[in-house]
Amino acid sequence: MQIRISWPAGQLTATLDETPTSKALAEALPISASANTWGEEVYFDTGVSVALEHDARQVVEPGTVAFWTEGDALALPYGPTPISRGGESRLASPCNVLGSFDGDPRLLSTVRDGDPVRVELA
Repeated sequence: MQIRISWPAGQLTATLDETPTSKALAEALPISASANTWGEEVYFDTGVSVALEHDARQVVEPGTVAFWTEGDALALPYGPTPISRGGESRLASPCNVLGSFDGDPRLLSTVRDGDPVRVELA
């Protein structure tokens, strides 16, 4: 399944794996939210509430599409966060991994706190 995430300065598509969380997210699309930034990560509320999956991870590759269950939010790291060690992308806590971006995740650096973000099926 592919989704498109767009904001005033750009957009990216991502390919999601078949997981319980990605299915719950797809059922809620389209979603509009206000972006938050945390180091080199963008996150925003989805209104979707799911459980932590057995393979949830806190350290992921830049460009991973993750779901932060504690905040009902998509977490989109494109580099280090304030709690990263070295150049890793360390999320606030373990997150469900949904998939990854198809293009350059560094485009997310153009997202500003408070930007409107839209997620829809691509």
